[in-house]
Amino acid sequence: MAAAIEVGGLRKSYGAVEAVRGVDFSVSEGEVYALLGPNGAGKTTTVEILEGHRRRDAGDVSVLGFDPARGERDFRERVGIVLQSAGLDPYLTAAETVDQYRAAYPAPRSADEVLELVGLSAERDTRVLRLSGGQQRRLDVAVALAGDPPLLFMDEPTTGFDPSARRNAWGLVRGLADLGKTILLTTHYMDEAQALSDRVGVIVRGEIVAEGPPATLAGRHLAETVVRFRAPEEAGLPPSLAEEAVRGGEGWVELITAEPTRVLHDLTGWAVARDLELEGLEVRRPSLEDVYLQITGGAAADEGEGADGEG
Repeated sequence: MAAAIEVGGLRKSYGAVEAVRGVDFSVSEGEVYALLGPNGAGKTTTVEILEGHRRRDAGDVSVLGFDPARGERDFRERVGIVLQSAGLDPYLTAAETVDQYRAAYPAPRSADEVLELVGLSAERDTRVLRLSGGQQRRLDVAVALAGDPPLLFMDEPTTGFDPSARRNAWGLVRGLADLGKTILLTTHYMDEAQALSDRVGVIVRGEIVAEGPPATLAGRHLAETVVRFRAPEEAGLPPSLAEEAVRGGEGWVELITAEPTRVLHDLTGWAVARDLELEGLEVRRPSLEDVYLQITGGAAADEGEGADGEG
């Protein structure tokens, strides 16, 4: 597929601090791409350069075929930005807010259509200050969709949401992806990146250090599986697994294996033959969060806040 975003050799410094050090990545049209990284890693600087809000020092950037540094009207008409806080007028209604932003575009969607897309049709005449936090976040997305842009930048779209509101927001993002929108997402929630993104890029100290689908990032799909359960010590263990097993306190047993099918077959067959219930049985490979923490190491602890104040 054609690339909606292409970045090559991107660099940006603030005085003596090099915030972005030769970043390279691309995002295909219709793709949801999550840019992950600890505070101060260069995420915000990179995204703001792509949005046209910061000037780069070096490198090549193409967003929908435009150089965002030029700030061309045609470019701005084709990009929607969902900020962490949009600062909307609290005394306008939801419909009036969308209409206010629609006026800036040559071929906008209708306000009613946009509000329906984000699930705010019933609140069209409700003033912003009377919307719930989740509804206000949906209105932030509605504002970004007012001009019907093919590309959306979404900065931490569910920060501060409760679990139910987060899941609702995920449904909204999936719906936008189904419409064919290209989405560049930043988030600190690994389950969010796992659920929403086609690919993720991990940036540490101004460099992309890993990239790929969430399920296979950094060889995650090849990592060994952990099988964990609890059983009385007097019950013993299957002979085929006895050497692999590690016993812990309170009867917990852990097996780390590259052959989970064989291990589960031997283990469950042995337990059924003895009418033994394996309490707390779980089978897991490293999660995206496990892999992310391994990739970033101590970066989150020692980088601190970037020179541009980014989070």
